[in-house]
Amino acid sequence: YTMKKTFLLLATCMLSMLASSQILEVVSVEKLATASHPDARVAGISPKGDYVLITDGGENGLHRYDLASKKLTTITKAPAAGFNVQISADGNELAFSEMCIEKDRSITHNIHRVNFASNTKAKVAEKQSLLTDLRFAEANVSIVNEECQIYLMKNGKKIHIAPQGEEYTYIWQSLSPDKTKICYYVSELGCYVCDLKGENSQFIGFDCRAPQWYDNNTLIGMYDLDDDHFTVSSRIVAYTLDGKYQILTDPEMIAMYPFATEGKIAFSTVDGKAYIMNVK
Repeated sequence: YTMKKTFLLLATCMLSMLASSQILEVVSVEKLATASHPDARVAGISPKGDYVLITDGGENGLHRYDLASKKLTTITKAPAAGFNVQISADGNELAFSEMCIEKDRSITHNIHRVNFASNTKAKVAEKQSLLTDLRFAEANVSIVNEECQIYLMKNGKKIHIAPQGEEYTYIWQSLSPDKTKICYYVSELGCYVCDLKGENSQFIGFDCRAPQWYDNNTLIGMYDLDDDHFTVSSRIVAYTLDGKYQILTDPEMIAMYPFATEGKIAFSTVDGKAYIMNVK
């Protein structure tokens, strides 16, 4: 208990030093009514901010939570369906993967597409070794991660992007809304942003983990601390490309894995609750 209090005090002090200015105004923070899902973790938010995708702590299954009706609808119970879900620009479609363990114990993925407008679901690929088929054809620019390396998919070409060098491990990559910048996390170094050529790399912060774009100049990430066994502190923090920071959640709340769209930030807590933060 004493060690946990020490970690919380350290996290609060460090984040207080980072909070240099107000980036967003927090209007409200609301807990989503996911009582039927006792281990909720946010897996995504629609571009329009009208629904949130919910999975569990192991990223199994996928559910849609409509913010207006507060209704939770199951999309699939497939294993690992909550990992790297992709939502179309209009929010009407999503793609998810289903993890399969083959007879030789190798892992493959079946790719599924869901269309909410027509209420249809279809398997579009089977036994994929890498999750390269989740992107939507509407985008002439996209990025994928293969074996912890970033690849830019542009006009049918596949380009390896390794701004800090191929010897490093890259995770949590994403394109800015205007598709001119790439945000990514280097496991040994921290969070960075670069251009589509992998050049002009800009350091954002070591503690900006699981980063997501809020707009073309603002990132939302988590600053988490553990005691080698459990997460004892985690705050949702906004970061701007010009070096500003703002803490968005209370220190008592262990808030993790944010997903953002204009006006809304969805996140979950270590005790399996999902929240929506309204900002402006």
